[in-house]
Order: sequence, then C-alpha cells, then structure tokens
Amino acid sequence: MTTALRKSAVFYFTIITGISSCFCTDVNPEENPEIPAIAKYFSTKGRYEEVNPYLIEDILAVNRSILQPPSAQCRQIHLTAVIRHGTRYPTTKNVKKMKKLYDVVQGSNVSNRNWLRELQNQWRMWYTEDMDGRLVQKGVNDHKHLAVRLSKLFPSLISEEKLRGGFIKFITSSKHRCVNSTLSFKAGLTELWHIKDMEFDHVVNDALMRFFDKCTRFLEEVDNNPSAVTEVEKFKQGPEMRRVQQKIADILNIPYSAITDDMAEAAFYLCAYEFAIKTVNSPWCRLYDEVDAQVMEYANDLKHFWKRSYGYDINSKSSCILFHDVFSRLEKAAEENMSGQQVAEAVTVQVGHAETLLPLLTLLGFFNDSEPLTSTNFAAQTRRSFRTSHMLPYAANLILVLYDCGGGDLRLQPLLNEKPVTFPGLADQASMPLYQDVLQHYRDLLQGCDFETECQLFKQPAEV
Repeated sequence: MTTALRKSAVFYFTIITGISSCFCTDVNPEENPEIPAIAKYFSTKGRYEEVNPYLIEDILAVNRSILQPPSAQCRQIHLTAVIRHGTRYPTTKNVKKMKKLYDVVQGSNVSNRNWLRELQNQWRMWYTEDMDGRLVQKGVNDHKHLAVRLSKLFPSLISEEKLRGGFIKFITSSKHRCVNSTLSFKAGLTELWHIKDMEFDHVVNDALMRFFDKCTRFLEEVDNNPSAVTEVEKFKQGPEMRRVQQKIADILNIPYSAITDDMAEAAFYLCAYEFAIKTVNSPWCRLYDEVDAQVMEYANDLKHFWKRSYGYDINSKSSCILFHDVFSRLEKAAEENMSGQQVAEAVTVQVGHAETLLPLLTLLGFFNDSEPLTSTNFAAQTRRSFRTSHMLPYAANLILVLYDCGGGDLRLQPLLNEKPVTFPGLADQASMPLYQDVLQHYRDLLQGCDFETECQLFKQPAEV
C-alpha cells in the first residue's frame, strides 16, 4: 500500500486522555441495566469488555502483576501480537437476514407488549448493505485503547523510543476493517506520546493474515463444502433451536413457520450489534432469555468448531504459514539477543480476523475439549472450554512475549486477551515456560507443517 493510500485511509482521532493504572475487578455487568443480560453469549459479535469486565469502569486499566516472571532480572526482549480487528458493522449477508426479520416484525400483531411496540413504531432498520463489515468508531477505540494498555503492560518494548526507532512493525490483512484497526492502533500510540513529526508504515500481507483464502484444500473440503458443517445444520433443525424459534414466534404472535433459524440468528445479531456498536440494550435482546442465548452461542460455536477449528485437521494446518512466521520472529529475536545484538524487531503487531486467530489457537492446542462439539451434546457441553464468546470478541489478541532471564534462560509467555494462558502440554511450567521447552513441544510442527504441502487438495478431509 502506498503512503498516499495509507494517508487517505487515516481516521481523524480524538486524543486519548485520563490514562489510569488502577485495576478494577469489582464490576458486575449483570447488575448494569445498560448491559444486556445475554451479552456474555454473543460469540464473535461480543465486546472485548465482556471478556475483561474491569474495563467497563476503566478502559485503560492494566494489572502488571499478572506477568509474574520467574525472577526480577527477567527482561522482555520481543513481543508478537496477533490481533483481530475491532468492532464492525454487520456484513451484507447478515444485513439481508436482519432486514427480513425486521419486515416480519413490522407486519406482526404485537400491540400488547410495550417493548415490542417500540420495535414496531420507534426502532428503524438503519443497517445498510453497503456497511459490509466496515469498522465503526467503537472499533477505532478498541484498538487505540488496546495499544495504550499494551504500552503500559510492556513499557520496555512498546515505547516511544522503540516506535520512533523503527523497532515496532505493523502487518495487516487487506480488508478495510483490518487496515483501519491497524491505523487505530498506531494512532493510540502516537497520540499517547504526542508524536506529530513522524508517520509509521504498515505492510499488507494477506498470505499471513488471510491464509484461509489461499489454502486450496481448506476451501474445497471445508469452506465451500456443505457436508463439512452437517453437525451445524443438524443442530439448527434440532429441538433446542426449534424451541428458540417457536418462542420468538409466540412473542410476535405469528406462525411458527414464519421464523426460520436464520431469523432467530438475525434477531440475536441485532441485539449484539446494537450493543457492540451503540452501547444500547435494545428491545431485540428481550426476545431471548439466558438459556436461549446459550443455544444461540452453541450454534455459533459449532460453526466455528467445524469450519475453523478442531472439526477438521486442515482447519488448523491452514495456519502453518502464520505459525512459522511467528516462531521465526521469536527465533530471530532469541539469536540476536544471545549474540549480544540489539533485537531489530522488538514488537510485531499483526492485525487480522477471527478466522486468522482461531486456526492458530487450534494449531497450538488451546481450548481442546475431551469431547468434540456435535449437534446432540449441547447439554453435555455447558462447561466446555471452547467458547468463542471468551476467545474471540472484537479486538481479541494472542500475545507471545519472549524474556531473557539471564544466563541463557529464555522464557516465553503467552497471553490471550491480556490474560496469561498456559501452553497445552506445558502446564507444569505455569504461564512462562522455558523457550526451549516450547520449541521442543512444538517440534513436529516446526519441522513440518508446510503450508504448500498441507493445502494441496486431497480426496477426503481427515476428521480429528
């Protein structure tokens, strides 16, 4: 992307003020009438604040004590962050579904309920197809605020000196919502440090950030193959989803046949978008109770499980190119540090999609439950770890921080959404294992996991 194009895409930002270092943990969103009671079930349409509720009180709050290096002499030498874009408008596909539902509600007889009268008489369908997933102002703020928080968590790496010196690199997907999220992240830093005399480039790299579009085997066997999501379709036709649809039809006083599974999803999304974009607890949310929301969340989790995660081996293997890129940056930083050189790339910020993050998390082994998600085990999966509402809100992020603790003792700390997590298979080393142990744990992937080989078209997808 040329400098001129980058400049033309720049938003006009407001200055971030009121930076605070307190860490508030006593926030209970369920007691806030402005927050839908079902907000924690919005899957990939959820706010980042529902994952970290303390941010509701102070959007710039951090708690550096969560890092807990094994000794005081440990110093951070490199950070890689893979980040999902910020809050966005619905895509054209979802706007069409929402418009169909809106038309049904407009034609229904719901005059006996005040909040439904509000939907009919006051709420207007303001989403348009040309919005098509574009970043909203909340999404701008998501990344500006995240940039400031990360600079407070990792001040020796994300610093004005490192930014001005060219030690912080930015990579993004070509999608407008990702490019504008990257611009927002950079603006968060430049406004924090009042930098007005320099501009900072970013690189568009879809091979890394949209690898799923380049993997022929994934496209043929999963993404464009209806039979790959059989479990999802079975659940949509099953008793749990049918109950949700019938309940909505009863409320709207219309025939059961008038509410399809797409419309039930559209109403759920309307509740989620109104809240994420406008911070409004919309009347649409009152179509669902908590159990309904859990059903809708499970339907979304099923789709992501089978299309982007553990359902098929190629889902995670499609991210081999990003996996190797991340570890090659870590290895380069480790080698430069061990040889006494200054680490040339202190920070790498890579902005992509939920579909970028989830396959990588899967390849690394995170959130792998003992039983797969299926159309028939909704009740048995209430305590599952695979919850996209927790994993993939807007601005979700996987951060890997490399530490030098002296005497050749390198450590690697993973964080998901600013919270330490443990590498699967390395639980005995808590959240900051030896870097060499991490390399050993993933040795088969590091020695193999070739994108070109994995993405060649085979006859049958391999189920996990």
